[in-house]
Amino acid sequence: MMATTHAVAGLTLAVPLVWVAPELATAAAVGALAGGVFPDLDMVVGVHRKTLHFPVYYSGAAAVVGAVAAVSLSTLTVATAFFFISAGLHSASDWLGAGGELRPWDRTSDRAVYVHPAKRWLRPRYLVRYDGAPEDLALTLLFSVPGFLAFSGGVRVAVAVGVAVALFYAGFRKRMPEWFGI
Repeated sequence: MMATTHAVAGLTLAVPLVWVAPELATAAAVGALAGGVFPDLDMVVGVHRKTLHFPVYYSGAAAVVGAVAAVSLSTLTVATAFFFISAGLHSASDWLGAGGELRPWDRTSDRAVYVHPAKRWLRPRYLVRYDGAPEDLALTLLFSVPGFLAFSGGVRVAVAVGVAVALFYAGFRKRMPEWFGI
């Protein structure tokens, strides 16, 4: 899935704070957006969907930091908890998509995401056929709505920019390998 899909899916989890704890909502949103994108930084450092994708460990970290936030409520603990929740959701949801290959529509990879405690790769499920596929774009658009409507300011701008990037990327995704000679 696209990084934008992961970011707005994580942001959607932070939306209820707008009404429940408005003073913490922006911190939760920033943490969720950052956590939604963070695992994909392993495309430039290490092995994609292994080096920074931790479906089990991020979830455990979210539980620990969430417990700390419940005892010591602050913008930092809430932002950190939502970072780990969103990073865990990102890592786990990559299992539902294609493998990490450059032309995922060819289905040449049997590696969706690495599960470190089990020391094995999960096979792709192809519910989202590839990053930038029409269904991936539809998920980005769907998950963008709650965050766009609930937040204002910089968070709303980030959602709008993310949607614009997703529209562009989805429009040209299948052509990119040939453009870059890959």
